[in-house]
Amino acid sequence: MTASAEDVAAEAGVSPSTVSRCFASPEQVRPETRERVLAAAARLGYTPSRVARSLALGRTRTLGLIVPDIANPFFAVVAKAVQARARRKDYAVFLADTDEDPDDEYELALTLARQVDGLLLVAPRMDTERLDEIIQQVPSVIANRPVPGVPTVVMPTADGLRQAVAHLDALGHRHLALVLGARDSWSSEQRGHAVRAACEELGLRISEFGPHEPKFHTGAQVADLALASGATAVVAHNDLLALGILSRLSERGVRVPDDVSLVGVDDILLAATSTPALTSVRLPLDALGEQSVNLLLRRIEGGGPQPAGPQQVVLDSELIVRRSTGPAPRKEPRP
Repeated sequence: MTASAEDVAAEAGVSPSTVSRCFASPEQVRPETRERVLAAAARLGYTPSRVARSLALGRTRTLGLIVPDIANPFFAVVAKAVQARARRKDYAVFLADTDEDPDDEYELALTLARQVDGLLLVAPRMDTERLDEIIQQVPSVIANRPVPGVPTVVMPTADGLRQAVAHLDALGHRHLALVLGARDSWSSEQRGHAVRAACEELGLRISEFGPHEPKFHTGAQVADLALASGATAVVAHNDLLALGILSRLSERGVRVPDDVSLVGVDDILLAATSTPALTSVRLPLDALGEQSVNLLLRRIEGGGPQPAGPQQVVLDSELIVRRSTGPAPRKEPRP
């Protein structure tokens, strides 16, 4: 039979309310009394329930996590890291998927804000006005999109993409195709800007396509357009788009990298296991999830609107070269 708080109280010679305070607000109990209660709890194998602690603290011990597309391995890795970090801090996580829809994202955020202690929004698509409304209702952290006045964790890809464009330039490519991501996506905007700046600096020609949903099937659709542009290398917004492009090029008999080189972003697991393995800009997705939880818990447990410590964490990117990039062909890619 599981021991109760009353059993511990009788064993330690204190009231049940004192037992509750020892676990919910230990600083309110004299050290010698707290030690006696904890020793009694250990002897009886007593552990306070999550519900009881939540009631005592006035918290749910839950976090809300909203992502644009859980089917995208990028967000799946982040969600796993968030859950692992939250569990170590004794928090549960409610996960919601918006399917890249800003309106659904807003409605889900409003719903979760009333049920959780804090909200983590990963690459949110909603406009600033709606974001402000959500942030006023619940302690919030935003990942992969900087918002003034809100704790954020961002992964600028500028360094990694500059490395990618320089890598393609060194291989002799003079004409690149850039495939952009979703409309109203901060990541897509930043990645596009980084590729354009690097191409301008190196004197490379660039053809742009998008915005597009950052999904596999979209990559298969845009591959024909990129190939028709005459570009000898393609830089895709993310690995899913790049893998879709790779699949379509293979169907058309276009060899990668002999005819066309291909670069993705995110370095998800599929990038290393595709044929050929995909050159990609690696982002620290595990660190994104962990650092986001750290910022959110600091805000929740700080008790004020502005938590102590840094308000923005910046994580670095790097280029991982694999077999999907090679020397530029001596003639235009064969149709």
